[in-house]
Parts: sequence; structure tokens; C-alpha cells
Amino acid sequence: MKKTLISAVLLGSLMCGTASAETLKLVEVITSPERTETLKSIVSTFEKENPGTTVEIISLPWNEAFQKFATMVSAGDTPDVMEMPDTWLSLYANNGMLESLEPYLEKWENTKELTPRALELGRDVNDTAYMLPYGFYLRAMFYNKKLLEEAGVAEPPKTIDEFMKASEAISNLPGKYGYCMRGGPGGLNGWMIFGASMAGNNTYFTEDGTSTMNQEGWVDGLQWMVDLYQKGYAPKDSVNWGFNEVVAGFYSGTCAFLDQDPDALIAIAERMNKDDFGVAPLPKGPDGKSFPTIGYAGWSMFADSENKDLAWKLIATLEGKEGNLEWNKKIGALPAYTSAEEDPFFAGDQFKGWFEELADPDTVPTVMPTYLEEFAYFKDSLAIKTSQEALLGDITAKELADQWADYLTKAQQKHLTKQ
Repeated sequence: MKKTLISAVLLGSLMCGTASAETLKLVEVITSPERTETLKSIVSTFEKENPGTTVEIISLPWNEAFQKFATMVSAGDTPDVMEMPDTWLSLYANNGMLESLEPYLEKWENTKELTPRALELGRDVNDTAYMLPYGFYLRAMFYNKKLLEEAGVAEPPKTIDEFMKASEAISNLPGKYGYCMRGGPGGLNGWMIFGASMAGNNTYFTEDGTSTMNQEGWVDGLQWMVDLYQKGYAPKDSVNWGFNEVVAGFYSGTCAFLDQDPDALIAIAERMNKDDFGVAPLPKGPDGKSFPTIGYAGWSMFADSENKDLAWKLIATLEGKEGNLEWNKKIGALPAYTSAEEDPFFAGDQFKGWFEELADPDTVPTVMPTYLEEFAYFKDSLAIKTSQEALLGDITAKELADQWADYLTKAQQKHLTKQ
């Protein structure tokens, strides 16, 4: 009888231990070794605060993340929490795959300290927080001070015309180029920035849902990008460059200009003397305006998670003040908290170009039409293929614009029909 009682107690203890042990799956998609190590550090804090809980981190390489994650989802292999890029949010939220975070945000003590922009963008789909943005990626222009001086360029270009001339002067230097063009994965931002700046506005559609992408101003902007490449002002192999390649092209001194988000500061600051480069606002178009894209990413919970409250605790740790600042200091995004500008790290000269853009009424931070379900495929597949064809001369800038306009018109009109 005594042995039976002891066995029952031991069995009960084992069962309780098994029941309390939980494993959460977390997918990272904007991946780099530094980011992953930082993510592990923040997650370890969560695991210490929640004994018995283990977080399995799956890191997908960004260049293949869209296809790889879609394959996981189609196979039913969904995570509890994932790093959600803005361009994917609509696709997964509109298909009922994401959990609303609204009930959690109502009770969370940090909600009121998030920037209004963070809450607004997190609610981009159906005014519901299907994602909690951790930070913002606003484009500005890195420039190599030594190369500009060597080429006789007095200051960073303030207009698109000045940018083309400066790129030509630098490209006349042996083995040097003006622009680190991102012709491969993630390259859509540059086309959108310079297309909108040439057009003088960032309106993507008319009221009936017709894309403006093949209107004259936008076509001029796309042609400007093609000209920059075909004149040899960008490296020949930059037609295939992604994030790592453009950043390496800049810090190695191959090219003098790079339009990028603050996350590029990580690698650049490690490899260049801070006095050898600067960050300036993007050059303005003929109408005196520029339209740097502002992107964002954040944390989402999948609706089929079996541990929703625990998954929220993980999100709250990642998005909490301590975790959010640690994360953004490492990845280089602008944090989601209103108090971030007071932090010495973000108050330094290295972030000056971005804050100048935010303060300039003629610089209009622009969100791409990420609310469209079809936008993820457009950005990560169709736009890459067709823009590369234009750079290589297989299609004209007008044909490129027509293809984009046709695709986006169908997507927008479908969206309007659902409203």
C-alpha cells in the first residue's frame, strides 16, 4: 500500500511536470547571425521568467524566407509567434491565420507608451492589431566622404539630377561606382522611391483602383533607375544584389551611395571609420519632394497556436521596453517607443539623416501598398524578375511599368470589391 502511494505520487509529479513543460515555436525571417544571437538573448530572458517553457527558434534566410515560410504554412507547420514583415501581414491576416492582439493590448501596461505610428501600422488590416511592430525602416542615403572628395563632389546630392551627375563623376574613378543598386531581393524600395520622387507624389491608385505606375512621372522614375545601371554608374553584378551585397559594396568602397534603412548601420559602423561616411536625406525629385519608403516589421501570433497566453507573454518580452531597445540597437531600426529618441544611442549623429527626413515637410515617408494580399508575391517575386529584365534591356521601362500597373490594378480592384 505504501509503495503504491509513493508510486502514485511520483507518477503524478511526472505528469504535472510534463503538463507544465511547454514548447513555443518562433520563426525569424529577416535573418542575420547578429540578429539571431540578439533574439536568443531576449528569448533566454523569457525562458528564465517562465520555467519549463522552451522556445524553438527557426531562422529562415531572408532571400528565401517568403517561399520557405509559405511551404511551412501549407504543410500545417505553423509557429506560435513569428517575425512578421509588413509586406506579408495582409496575406496571412486576411486569410484568417493570425490572432488579434487587441485583447492583450487593452491590458498591457506598455501599450500607452508605444508610438501612435506603431499602433496604426500594426492595425493596417481591418483596423485590428494582427501584428505589433517592433521598429521602423526608413530609407536615407549613406555616402562615402572620401570617394566624394576624390571625385570632386563637394557635398551629398540634394536632387535626383545632382545624384546622377555625382554618380557619373565617381564612376569615372578606376574600379568605383556611384550607386550600390539593389537589383535582387528587396530591391523594390529603390524603384518605388525614385519613381514617386520623379512623379512628385506617392499615390499608387486612382479612385477606381487603377494603378498610376505606368503614368508618365512614374515611368520617368523607372527609366532613371534603368539609365543609372546601363550607363555603368552601378556595378554590373548589382543586378542580383540583395541587402548583404549592397551593404558590402558600400563599406568596401566599391560604390559611394547607398539608400538603406538604419539596419545597414550595424555592418557599416563595424567596418568604416565614423568620419569616413555620413547619412543624408534622400535626393528630391523635380517637384522638390522625396518619398523614402518606410517599412516595418513586428511580432504576430498564429491563430492556431495552442498556447496563446504564453505566446503573448513571449511577444510582450520581445516588445517590452528592455527587449525592444536591445533588439533595435542591434538591428538598427527606429524603435516603437516614444521615449526612444531620448536614448543616447539614437540621439547620436549616425541617426541624423533619418531624423532630418522626419522633420522635413517635403520629405514624405511612404508606406507601400502592403495591405494588398497579392503584394507579398509582387514584392518578393514578380518585381524582382521584371525589374532585372528592364535593367538588362530585355524589356523597356514602359513595359516594366505596364506589367506592374496591370498586376497592381487587379489587386487593388479586388481589394475595393471586398470593402
